[in-house]
Amino acid sequence: MQILRRQPLNPTNLPDTLVEGHSQAVLVQGGCRVLMSSQVGVDPQGHLAGPELAEQTEAALDNVERLLLNLDGDLSRVVMLRIYLAESARYDQQVVMEALKRRFPSAPPAATWLIVHGLAEPEWLIAFEAEALLPGFALNS
Repeated sequence: MQILRRQPLNPTNLPDTLVEGHSQAVLVQGGCRVLMSSQVGVDPQGHLAGPELAEQTEAALDNVERLLLNLDGDLSRVVMLRIYLAESARYDQQVVMEALKRRFPSAPPAATWLIVHGLAEPEWLIAFEAEALLPGFALNS
């Protein structure tokens, strides 16, 4: 049996990031590391989920979850998020924090938040890059 461990770290001598929906760090051991391209707030057909940050945040997280489901995983396997928030949505960060707390209720991943001038399409407000730890699997040659 392969060892697969995921340990969130939230030391008391650092700010409490759990209120924002993420951990200070995540210690990982074993398994297979999955690096995901950024996921934005579009549906499976590529249509914008809606004009608001809340709609796009949920759709982008749905897309991260769909990728993981294709690998027999789920959001509990995410160990790191990079969150790209468009400048125009800078002051709506609470919406993202609430979504993270709902989607990662225990042992949330580590995260980096970046405010960017914009994303590839002007209507996109948020993008999530994710790293996950999954049990090992054999790659097709």
